[in-house]
Amino acid sequence: MLAWINKLLDNNERKVARYWKEVVAPVNALEDEISRIENLAAEYAKLREAYQNGSSLDELLPRAFALTREASKRFLGLRHYDVQLIGGAVLHEGKIAEMKTGEGKTLVATLAVALNAIAGKGVHLVTVNDYLARRDAEWMGPIYKGLGLTIGVVQNHSSPEGRRQAYLCDVTYVTNSELGFDYLRDNMAVAPEQLVLRHDTPLHYAIIDEVDSILVDEARTPLIISGPAEKATDMYYRMAEIARKLERGEKPPVGTKGEPTGDYTIEEKQKAVHLTLQGIAKAEKLLGVEGLFNTEHMELAHMLTQAIRAKELYFIDREYIVQEGQVIIVDEFTGRLQPGRRFGEGLHQAIEAKEGVKIERENQTLATVTYQNFFRLYEKTAGMTGTAKTEEKEFQEIYAMDVVSIPTNRPVIRQDAPDVVYRSEKGKFFAVVEEIAEKYQKGQPVLVGTISVEKSERLSAMLKEPRHFLPRLEARAQLLAKAIEKQSGPEWDRLKKALERPGALRDSELEQHESTIPPKGNIRVAWEYLKKAVHTLELIRKGIPHQVLNAKYHEKESEIVAQAGRSKTITISTNMAGRGTDIKLGGNAEYLAADLLRKEGLEPRSEWRIELFIKKLVQGDEEEALKLAAEIGIRQSVIDEIRRLRDTCAADEVRVKELGGLHIIGTERHESRRIDNQLRGRSGRQGDPGSSRFYVSFDDDLMRLFASERIVGMLDRMGFDDSEPIENQMVTRSIERAQKRVEDRHFDTRKQLLRLDEVMARQREVVYAQRRNVLLGSDEVVREGALAMIEDTVDGVAANYLNPQQHPDDWDIEGLRSSLVDYIPALKDFDFEGLRKLKAEEGIEKLVEAARSAYEAREAELNRQGPGLMRAVERFVTLQVVDNAWKEHLHSMDVLKQGIFLRGYGQRDPFQEYKLEGTRFFNEMIGGIKSEVTKFLFRLQVEVNQQPVPAPVAQGVEYSGSEAGVASAQGNRDPFTVRRQQKAASAYSGLSRAERRRLEREERKKSKG
Repeated sequence: MLAWINKLLDNNERKVARYWKEVVAPVNALEDEISRIENLAAEYAKLREAYQNGSSLDELLPRAFALTREASKRFLGLRHYDVQLIGGAVLHEGKIAEMKTGEGKTLVATLAVALNAIAGKGVHLVTVNDYLARRDAEWMGPIYKGLGLTIGVVQNHSSPEGRRQAYLCDVTYVTNSELGFDYLRDNMAVAPEQLVLRHDTPLHYAIIDEVDSILVDEARTPLIISGPAEKATDMYYRMAEIARKLERGEKPPVGTKGEPTGDYTIEEKQKAVHLTLQGIAKAEKLLGVEGLFNTEHMELAHMLTQAIRAKELYFIDREYIVQEGQVIIVDEFTGRLQPGRRFGEGLHQAIEAKEGVKIERENQTLATVTYQNFFRLYEKTAGMTGTAKTEEKEFQEIYAMDVVSIPTNRPVIRQDAPDVVYRSEKGKFFAVVEEIAEKYQKGQPVLVGTISVEKSERLSAMLKEPRHFLPRLEARAQLLAKAIEKQSGPEWDRLKKALERPGALRDSELEQHESTIPPKGNIRVAWEYLKKAVHTLELIRKGIPHQVLNAKYHEKESEIVAQAGRSKTITISTNMAGRGTDIKLGGNAEYLAADLLRKEGLEPRSEWRIELFIKKLVQGDEEEALKLAAEIGIRQSVIDEIRRLRDTCAADEVRVKELGGLHIIGTERHESRRIDNQLRGRSGRQGDPGSSRFYVSFDDDLMRLFASERIVGMLDRMGFDDSEPIENQMVTRSIERAQKRVEDRHFDTRKQLLRLDEVMARQREVVYAQRRNVLLGSDEVVREGALAMIEDTVDGVAANYLNPQQHPDDWDIEGLRSSLVDYIPALKDFDFEGLRKLKAEEGIEKLVEAARSAYEAREAELNRQGPGLMRAVERFVTLQVVDNAWKEHLHSMDVLKQGIFLRGYGQRDPFQEYKLEGTRFFNEMIGGIKSEVTKFLFRLQVEVNQQPVPAPVAQGVEYSGSEAGVASAQGNRDPFTVRRQQKAASAYSGLSRAERRRLEREERKKSKG
């Protein structure tokens, strides 16, 4: 094992060594030369010219990096470290740069962005929220502007025109969700002017900040644009009532026979519920139906299952909160609220019914894509994060992205203590409160990580109200009383008397008994426990000031986190606090200065000179800062106040470092080691001192669901209680194994999701590519596509009636006439009876020629009403038909997916079944599109003066927690002309219809010969 780890380390070191030689050295060699160039933008323009003349980006990298570093020095006062140059090169190569907290990922990205912007195809810098997109764009903006680059920002409230202009910029900062939704909306547009992404290179190069959050944590959550569906909502209230009447049971113990008890059982690991036979009978009686799981009642069964899931597996202040009558999801990884996002498949409505709030109408999917497949559409994708190595296998297998750990500029000296394990959650939280109190009295700043809103508020209450901690003191008093019960004498009697009223104990009183306690042994241990509890309760009574940062109070997130490194500062946070903002020891003077200037009516983010003034003054560059202050018009009193804030923070930084830096307390192990590492990584930035410790209990979800039952049984037999922590190597290993099991389970789930979604991904690419051809293609392309669909429709219908294996007298000519005239009324005068004199193939050819003539007549008719009208009608009809067909296809695929794994019980591979069925559905959809387009083109009544048809508008946006679906479809020159013979379609792709027919006849003659 050790050799394997060393091999991995050596491999990363070899990668890094290459960058020192090939990137860092050449860039550093150019630094003096570049520093003497006055006009950096003009020099950058020369790189663009060189690229146009054939130079590659790799060849231009040293000079581009040197220019970017110089622009940063001039306009931000920041110089890229050598290790940051390595990070920039890793991003340029489409890899993931793992960089520790505080190592300057935001600045690193400017190197790869500036280099790849040379191509002029647009670079997307993807962040996890609007605040970070805006902040980073404004912060790094001076660098890009100094190089002559344009920069755009897309926000949730951005208008279509604002988005369009932002994406046309050289650099665009945007969140992953806004980018994904813009992609989906572009593929619902019915006019070119409604597109917001670039027409030529919509998805060229993306750098994903916090890449693990987006490509791993969010991988199971597809983006969905939806419209209202026609489904009654009152039934959800009824199902919630029935779920309350059903009783939870238990499965028989593993390895034993028997039936489950109760009306249903729960599988918490899979978040699944299973109705028992007793429960099914009871539900059928309450619903007044028979055969709940019969086809006609499947929707009722699904709604009841979701109602039970809402009752048993989804809890307020954990998975969601209720705010102003709305159920709002709490992101399980970040702790942030997700307004506008909804659980899929009716679960959100079930939770709304459970909470008794108004149920929003259920939606039907109009467009959907997962992040896994969306980001694989880019020509090149890179990512950066502080924690990626634990997921390296997943990044390589799914995204073909290597992970490179970038060396820190200064060594990490943070001290990570072993886990402290308690038998119960109650004992664990008492211990956490004691440690917080101890650090607070010492003056050391503490950041406490919790996994939910409910846990953060519970801990806050324990720090505010003495009554919550009193049981701990009473337990400690009883422990000591038991230890000294056999001791006798006046001193012991006074101590025993004092222990009878533990709530009245004070530090001063305990000092009087100190000399009575022996220096070693069980009595001394119990005495020390009591002293800590008494002291903690005294501090709680006096007040332990602290900040709570969770989904309910997220507005001031960055300000709270930025100041979490000040002495005597206690910050209690859900996972959300980890990302995007550095915690500087002693406090962040730049944030404080920015707040002060805002009160003066100066917004630092709107004027780069104000931002630069703050940095210069805080960094001690007085001459440059005063010059900028004069240009901006900042009053002397404000300058003096910022100096005071700077000096105060600097002095406090010295004190905090002496105290050991920022101390991290984790109150629970997360399912992923990566999330734990993110919390730890908040401390020890850029070589600062720091420490961390995790507290764990066997009541925690991770341990309760995934820890070995053997370990739990051993603890029970040994009589462990909450009087002291459990120190046992088996327990520590059990925690690590539990996390590994969960990580493996989630990875397998994401791989299964990808296998399913790849079917839909291929189908989506085919449909969206053809749709884009219709929207942006030339008139000739549109005409050829419409004519091909008409030909295939006629071909398909005629082939059903003109069977070469039958005698022509037996052909159903009247049926053929009726079917084709329904599509093309102009064929009513065609001599259908004359087809009996021809071979089947000749008859089909004659019908197709007649259809082509009818098309040309229709084209001439419409174009007489208005030049180019036929092309406009073809575009409009094709887009409308495709969109409606795709919407119904998505619903069909969703229904298929929901039941596909049941086929595994029939010894059939669910994935293969889904692929086969999905491909069949897709081919049927394609055939339906062609026939519908044919019918509309010949039957649509057109008025020249009619108003333009508006773009389809998403009636609601829903994020679904369900896994998206999967299928490959064979295509040819026109993806909407999937022919009856797939082999012929692929072999003769790109040929005219007549040529294809001739070649097909020759193939058949050869096969007969």
